[in-house]
Amino acid sequence: MKDKYKISDFLPYLIFGLIVVIILMILKPILGFISALALAYVFYITYSEINNKNEETIKHIENLNEKFDSLTKKAIFDMPFPLVVTDEKAKILWYNTPFISLFDEKSVIDRDLENLVKDIDVSNILNRSGANTLPIEINKRFFNVYTNVVDNKSEKGDGKSVLLYFVDDTAYKNLKDKYKLEYPIIAKIEVDNFDEAVSSAPSEIRPLLIAEIDSTISQYFEEYDALVRKVDEDLYLVVMNFKSLNSIKDKRFDILDDLRDLNKGNSIPITLSIGVSSFGLNFKDAYIESDSSLDLALGRGGDQAVVKVDDNYEFFGGKSKAVEKRNKVKARVIGEALKQLIERSENVYIMGHQNPDMDAIGAAIGCLRATLNRNKEGFIVLEKSNPSIDNLIDRMKEEEPELYEKVISRETALNKIKHSSLIILVDNHKPSFTECPELLEKTGQIVVIDHHRRGKEFVENPVLSYVEPYASSTCELITEMLTYMSDDLNLTHFEADALMSGIVVDTKNFSFQTGVRTFEAASVLKRAGANMIKVKALFQDDLDTLLYRADVIHNTKIIHDNIAVSRFEKEANNSVLVAAQAADALLDINGIDASFVLTIKDGKTHISGRSRGEVVAVQLILEKIGGGGHLNMAGAQLDTEDLDKAEKILIEAIEEYLEDNRNEE
Repeated sequence: MKDKYKISDFLPYLIFGLIVVIILMILKPILGFISALALAYVFYITYSEINNKNEETIKHIENLNEKFDSLTKKAIFDMPFPLVVTDEKAKILWYNTPFISLFDEKSVIDRDLENLVKDIDVSNILNRSGANTLPIEINKRFFNVYTNVVDNKSEKGDGKSVLLYFVDDTAYKNLKDKYKLEYPIIAKIEVDNFDEAVSSAPSEIRPLLIAEIDSTISQYFEEYDALVRKVDEDLYLVVMNFKSLNSIKDKRFDILDDLRDLNKGNSIPITLSIGVSSFGLNFKDAYIESDSSLDLALGRGGDQAVVKVDDNYEFFGGKSKAVEKRNKVKARVIGEALKQLIERSENVYIMGHQNPDMDAIGAAIGCLRATLNRNKEGFIVLEKSNPSIDNLIDRMKEEEPELYEKVISRETALNKIKHSSLIILVDNHKPSFTECPELLEKTGQIVVIDHHRRGKEFVENPVLSYVEPYASSTCELITEMLTYMSDDLNLTHFEADALMSGIVVDTKNFSFQTGVRTFEAASVLKRAGANMIKVKALFQDDLDTLLYRADVIHNTKIIHDNIAVSRFEKEANNSVLVAAQAADALLDINGIDASFVLTIKDGKTHISGRSRGEVVAVQLILEKIGGGGHLNMAGAQLDTEDLDKAEKILIEAIEEYLEDNRNEE
């Protein structure tokens, strides 16, 4: 409908009438005069009626606006949900009854809304364009707060008011929380050392010990309304809800301590590995994920729980050293599997981690011998030597020139490798830490052999994985496998020395992380011709290295009475070696349980961590900043050359680790 009528709307009719009048004036003057008077009267009447109708329309609209304003005001005052209006400074100008009922107040006019409702920031609402929605909580009730900013214009100047209306979301929030807390979670539990622990108890007590293990695990999870089923003599399946998992996490999976303290005549403590799925999966996917988490827990040495959280993992426990397994069945099975993989491959590429040490290069030499024993072409990928292995590489060049020709650069490896080639990673399981990460994309056949506790990053879908944290070194694992891969090791004296040097460096001359199988591997190498005098010569340092190490020790500072932290600030080719040696030497200080030394190499800060493994676990500390290793020997790299910044990050990680320990106690 039109708001107003105009005389022009009737113009065609008036023009037609005027033409008729003119024609009559010509033909019949008297009749034309009378028609002209009539037309003038019609024009007058039409004009008057248009004005009257327009005035009536305006009055009708004004009356409708008044009714609408009245309806709007009534609707606002009668709103069933809380409403409040504030000025630009968050001062309350107006509110309705449902709003004041949220508080134990009689009036809140002129009060500051931000003090009344902590989650509301009026200045932030004003700065944002468009409507905002804020989730808030008031007295255990949850609301979605919708906001609207109104520009005010008055004689005093322009200003703004903020209208906020609160939609109660409590029922939905409670339903959502209930749904989330009742979501099913799958956990798999394995007794790490079941056979060893049971065998350590007197034969008449063993049934009682097994029953006690079952009872302890079942009763623990039944307290959290979980379903527990034993699927093997050392394996349990647990189905619980998300609420139960949160309660168990709050107690830091104290079942690990309960089983470790269990004593029914067993001389070996019982440890568990627990893998837990993440939230939001169906039963099938949750089971698969719990299995992956369990593999990660076992790969890190056991005695810990691993919980998948989104794209990350949470770790609980893991403070005890991995128990050495007496049974060598796995070494035999892995050795046989590796032999078959080598035979099926066109050629083999072996590489360790960046800046390889004696264990990495020694293990690579051992794998190269395994490859050559199968009459297959093999290569060691090494871009350049470093002070840690210079002596060994120089000796290889002199004594084993044919073997030395098998050491190739990254570029050569990338150009030569084929899809049918096999890659063997030694002394490392993290793709980003390898000598040439791009090489891993060239083939789907990757073998991982490592003795470090497994971290979050791991090679995707390896065809064979042998990660045993109980082992002293990767060279120990390779030596065992060689004995099962061929009746004749066919090791040269140099190769035996290289493998022995890896064991020596990682055990600190057979003093750390040394078990029965370590000495058995050493005896195999001795029989193969390893010469300890020549091995010791591989670790001789020049005068500068000794002076650098002394300088690092001299500048050491002690934190928390038992942790030594120092840095090597000089630019040197052997800076990483100096840092590692200095960290070892700092443990000789009375009262020091852990040591960390920082240095710069290739644009990054390298951190070497060492500990006695009893009080402080350096691996758990350096894992917090992207590193890894063993409880008593670990390392990390930070993408910065600022040693002050790197040291601050390290100390924060130490503080966080100590705080976690205090919480668990």
